[in-house]
Amino acid sequence: MCNLSTSALAALAQMNISVWVRREPFLETSSMSEVDSELESKELESNVLVAEPTSPQGWEVLEQTVRDCKSCPLHATRAQTVFGVGNRNAQWVIVGEAPGAEEDRQGEPFVGPAGLLLNEMLLAIGLRREDVYIANVLKCRPPNNRTPKLEEIVQCLPFLHRQIELINPKILLATGAVAAQSLLSIIKPIGVLRGRVYQYGSKQISLVVTYHPAYLLRSPREKKKAWDDLSLAWRTFQTLQK
Repeated sequence: MCNLSTSALAALAQMNISVWVRREPFLETSSMSEVDSELESKELESNVLVAEPTSPQGWEVLEQTVRDCKSCPLHATRAQTVFGVGNRNAQWVIVGEAPGAEEDRQGEPFVGPAGLLLNEMLLAIGLRREDVYIANVLKCRPPNNRTPKLEEIVQCLPFLHRQIELINPKILLATGAVAAQSLLSIIKPIGVLRGRVYQYGSKQISLVVTYHPAYLLRSPREKKKAWDDLSLAWRTFQTLQK
């Protein structure tokens, strides 16, 4: 784990987690009995997800394709598409579920309170928002922030796959059940998925699962588990650097 700076410790204080300091590594195994009922209810509706695509689209064409997309009914209710933001040469890609109301207005993922918490989480392991790339599974906001439907994920997921392909990061951090299940093509509760390192795609990119910052705002007691996930991701990244 990285040595925490004064700014990182201040970030942890903002998250109300006094225990997020130097500690012994925890076992990198998932607790199969740890099932969060709220996130479990957000599982996808089928075990079948689209395969990782091969696409020649570069950034400009891909972004325009997303902007013009009308492949599912969400295009009729969006204010704008939310493509993604950040460093396109990043070694970390952060993946969320879908835009919320503020993201739909601003056209940027992870803004508002959840975005501020994500910034603090990244800072706690020595990363700034501008160091990483941030994107959602869906590029359009579902009405009333409801859980994405399978058909919406199937239509949108190739865009995310291509973003990851273009960036070719060292590590993916999947925040929330929809992001984790979509990237892993597996239907399990987030409490079961977190706590281990997965391999994504043909390039076997390391992937770690954690709770979505919006959920942590509603359930602050789970921040300790989120810190465990961040620590696992950081240790994995450090190993990949060697």
